[in-house]
Amino acid sequence: FHDELFHSRRGEHYLRGGVPGKNMVPGLYDPLGFSSKKTPEQLARGRSVEIKNGRLAMIGFAGLWAEASIHGSVPFQPDC
Repeated sequence: FHDELFHSRRGEHYLRGGVPGKNMVPGLYDPLGFSSKKTPEQLARGRSVEIKNGRLAMIGFAGLWAEASIHGSVPFQPDC
């Protein structure tokens, strides 16, 4: 929610043409300064990798939810 407020004041929202994954909240993305020495290409790759990781995590959670909700929905899952 706070990111939405900062985007409206500091930049363009990603659904309106802004950069997806760009955090406009000051001090939260890189508090230790790890990305200060990276090139723009490395930052873009890191953003892409992080988005893909989040998508895979959502797929994994959907599998856990399906197994818990629908018995037998995940093949080869032993009964506990």
